[in-house]
Amino acid sequence: MKIFSKIIFVILSVLFLTYLVLPSPSFPKAPPDSVQSREPADTETPLRRAYFTNFTRQQVLDWYKAQFGYGYLLNYPPEDAGTIIRDQTRSTFLQEVVHPFRESVYINGFEPKDPKDAINIEGVSWRQKIIVRFVPSSLIVRTSLSIATLILLFFLTREWYFAYKDARKIIS
Repeated sequence: MKIFSKIIFVILSVLFLTYLVLPSPSFPKAPPDSVQSREPADTETPLRRAYFTNFTRQQVLDWYKAQFGYGYLLNYPPEDAGTIIRDQTRSTFLQEVVHPFRESVYINGFEPKDPKDAINIEGVSWRQKIIVRFVPSSLIVRTSLSIATLILLFFLTREWYFAYKDARKIIS
């Protein structure tokens, strides 16, 4: 049984490390028929871009989930946009498409409800403004931390096994 457990641990560890070293996706493309914002706050970093689009919230999320390949969709309160995206960002929704233990894409959308907040750029009216923030991770850092974690997990599991054996001896 001990050998079988070690083999399973090694196989799962190799699969996990293989997942971690897969190539990272690049910054996702803009939705079709959208216009990139040229505002200074939207162009200050290459890891954050803003677009004006007529897509609905669901269409935007489906587009970026497809662009990112796979991943989990996490929902955040719109109030967190000032911390996660950029200070003083207006937000109707804030969601994240995440590859666990790897990179993420945050999608912030603002759909104006009041006519005074309507989005008109160069005479064209838009449904919403979305801000996309790509958060890459370093291959070296994520694999180093994962290898260290797997080694510690191996020794911790081994100690639990010995403690369990000793406890059974005492009980018997």
